[in-house]
Amino acid sequence: MSRHRTRTRPPVTLALPALLAVAFLLLPLIGILTRTEWGEVGAHLTSPGVVQALRLSLFVSLWALGLSLLLGVPLAWLLARVPFKGKAFVRSLVLLPMVLPPTVGGVALLLGFGRRGLLGPGLEGTFGITLPFHTSGAVVAATFVAMPFLVISLEGALGGLKQSYEETAASLGASPVRVFFTVTLPMVAPGLIAGAALTWARALGEFGATITFAGNLPGTTQTLPLQVYLLLQDEPEAATSVSLLLLVIAMAVLIALRGRWTGTPAAARPAAAPEMPDEVAAAAPGTERTPGAPVPADLPAGLSAALPDGLPAAPDDGGHWPLHATVTGFNELTLDAEPGTTIAVVGENGAGKTTLLRALLGLTPRAHAELRLGDTDVTELPPHKRQVAWVPQDGALFPHLSALANTAYGLRARRVPRAEARREAQLWLDRLGVGHLAARKPAQLSGGQAQRVALARALAARPRLLLLDEPLAALDQTTRARVRHTLRTHLAGFGGVCLIVTHDPVEAVSLADRVLVLAGGRTLQDAPPAEVTRHPRSPWVARMLGRNAWSGTASADGLVLAAGGRLVVAEALPEGSPALAIIGPEAVSVHRDRPAGSPRNVWQGSVREITAVGSRLRVLVGSAEAPDLVAEITPEAAAELGLVDGSKVWTSVKATEVTLVEL
Repeated sequence: MSRHRTRTRPPVTLALPALLAVAFLLLPLIGILTRTEWGEVGAHLTSPGVVQALRLSLFVSLWALGLSLLLGVPLAWLLARVPFKGKAFVRSLVLLPMVLPPTVGGVALLLGFGRRGLLGPGLEGTFGITLPFHTSGAVVAATFVAMPFLVISLEGALGGLKQSYEETAASLGASPVRVFFTVTLPMVAPGLIAGAALTWARALGEFGATITFAGNLPGTTQTLPLQVYLLLQDEPEAATSVSLLLLVIAMAVLIALRGRWTGTPAAARPAAAPEMPDEVAAAAPGTERTPGAPVPADLPAGLSAALPDGLPAAPDDGGHWPLHATVTGFNELTLDAEPGTTIAVVGENGAGKTTLLRALLGLTPRAHAELRLGDTDVTELPPHKRQVAWVPQDGALFPHLSALANTAYGLRARRVPRAEARREAQLWLDRLGVGHLAARKPAQLSGGQAQRVALARALAARPRLLLLDEPLAALDQTTRARVRHTLRTHLAGFGGVCLIVTHDPVEAVSLADRVLVLAGGRTLQDAPPAEVTRHPRSPWVARMLGRNAWSGTASADGLVLAAGGRLVVAEALPEGSPALAIIGPEAVSVHRDRPAGSPRNVWQGSVREITAVGSRLRVLVGSAEAPDLVAEITPEAAAELGLVDGSKVWTSVKATEVTLVEL
């Protein structure tokens, strides 16, 4: 099928000035091309003076690039990652050489580093270093005007890089320096390369600051741009040929970069290789491998050959680490848990769930955690020394590493030998049913496969505390069920404590031993899943569990609703206490006419929405007499009642079907 693109004709008032701008920029270049004596170009470029100037320019520009990398990379990281007073001033200082006239820059360098400058006498008297009118002065001048290109490009790349990659690496045990060299730099490599290329090209073409600060000494400071200036006075044709050379170099750099000098990390995903369906992988983990993927051999001590389900056993060093945490700041709570406990952390948006995890990691100033794992107080330790592994919602797999290298990352950060780390990582991938994908990059994995690799990476790092921030939220229902089963299997043998942030009631009930309900950073409820399901103390949690939740004040016979109206219950609470009425949707009856008989809570309303949940229908009924009420009925009952959106109905709830929870 052919596609027809709609072309918009630009208005003349914009197109004409734009064309004039292109002509204005293009005309000088055409001038160089038309005035070049092409038959003499070779002779001009191979003359002794030009060759000497070219060699000196390459020497100066490469040294300037090296100094820019040495000084500019840390500066770009500081500007992108560290908040500090005066950052705007420092950034303006970085940009200043780009807008400063080059000759003024040369004068400033003389007053700073010259023999009579601020630092010059000290350099000459103490170290015997003289910068002006020396090759080293040309390097300093070129670095001064070129380094901003590197800093700006790299800062843009760092600004576009999600910090979750670096934070995840730290949680796996990598020191800040290791994180920088193994995660940060590889991921911003396009920005670094673009900045380095622009820096080198700018240093190669530097003229004003060089001639002012370093002079124009043949063989010492006379670079190629200065040679052009001299040739222009005596040999204009040779000056044009050398200018052409510099023009070609500059255009080659820009064409090679293709507009990537902003340095934003590349988001393109390579085409995924054909992959084994998850169902097959789950049924036969480790039986198929990508060519080149290592096969585990010589299992480390503590690993058995197989589990009853056919998967390799997890490493077990016999450690057991109970958790005690006192969190202050935005979150105010105390958390204690025995080894092997899994806690589901739930609450509405802004309740402090992620802040709690980041406080335990030591990654946020919003909250501070006094944290003890086993017999070790890790409160004052940096994140990479806490042995607290974190899996963010997106998994944060390092895109430049394979699944195997990702999984082995934490082990390598803890100085486990490479061969042993890769064997153990392969075993974890096998356990989670993705061992056959060990050689693939994250972009070649499906959502479910990537999430299992992220879980394998966290578990392989031998953590004492495992933090999972909505680990299954991005998965489809089928994959989520499979990964949930796999995760439950492996958490059963975990010797530490696991906290899982989730909005899924199935995850909270099926994975957790306890459910921690947060509201405003405080503990609203901390109880087993069955207790939270029966007596939720939060309307949000009740609704998350699929129940109706009405708040109000307890009365002699039930509840006075906050929105008006009354609710009769079988077992009342002390009069005047704030309470929450919990009504299961299966306990709500729907009628076309006002029901007769025993129901004491009856309201008239209209159907607002009908949705399917499994084999049943959930009917949302709005009423002027009571809050919205959800009823759960069979499709047959809905058909018999003739329910559609807007249908007038009556709803009823028996007093014995209402549970009051004191708040």
